[in-house]
Amino acid sequence: MPAHVREAGVEDFAATVIDESTRRAVVVDFWAPWCGPCRVLGPVLERLAEEFAGEFLLVKVDTEANPELADHFQIRSIPNVKVFREGRVVDEIIGAVPEDEARRFLRRHCPSQADRKYAEGRRALSEGKSQEARSAFEAALALDAKHGEALLELGRLAAAAGDAEGAASYWSRIPSGSPAQEEAESLGRSLEFQARCAEAGGAEAAARRAAEEPGNLEARYAHGCCLAARGDFRAALEEFLHVVSRDKNFREQAARKAMLTVFALVGERSELAEEYRKRLALVLF
Repeated sequence: MPAHVREAGVEDFAATVIDESTRRAVVVDFWAPWCGPCRVLGPVLERLAEEFAGEFLLVKVDTEANPELADHFQIRSIPNVKVFREGRVVDEIIGAVPEDEARRFLRRHCPSQADRKYAEGRRALSEGKSQEARSAFEAALALDAKHGEALLELGRLAAAAGDAEGAASYWSRIPSGSPAQEEAESLGRSLEFQARCAEAGGAEAAARRAAEEPGNLEARYAHGCCLAARGDFRAALEEFLHVVSRDKNFREQAARKAMLTVFALVGERSELAEEYRKRLALVLF
């Protein structure tokens, strides 16, 4: 047996699985010698056990030799892979799955060193310690240069500091398929609002000009961008809608496009997006 793989039966299941799961994740592969998919998935799990280098223990249970265990855990189809933490089942997969999918499944329960550094950064952020958070996220990237969540948060910190170019650089490095990618794309669109606000002289200057020149669509659009950049989305949508109502083709429909970007930022199905989508439709059609 490889170093991080064990076999278990009724007699030693409690010690091998239940007790060990209080120290680390234990992944139990319920299989049988006659099961073709089991012979496909089994070697995959064994390779991953070695790859994860002890972050979890893989335990193989032959359901033919241990029908009591199969019955106790209600194994109706094999292969059936269950993850144990603190003595109980916390997740499972049924059937043979590709290696990448199995790896993602296991990683959810076995955080890497980079994941732990990222978690440190999130804790620091929740305590208002932005510099400590930045250091932790950078440490996560040193361990895993493609850590999507760390890249996302470093981009947020850069954007908050006014470094739009730095933020875009971090977000562009998030791998395709990462759970952080979609959020990074939305945040990337918000950088356009920051850039336009800066061009207008900043939030105070834009607000003053819009108040002094309410008929100036350029001023109203810039003010909307500043409002969106700081997260005041309802007020921003009001400004953009005003521009659209006066000139649908203003700057090649920039105000309409800005509204669509805000919808993405607040959630396409959010109440705010639904409200202003209807109002936009009334103006356009």
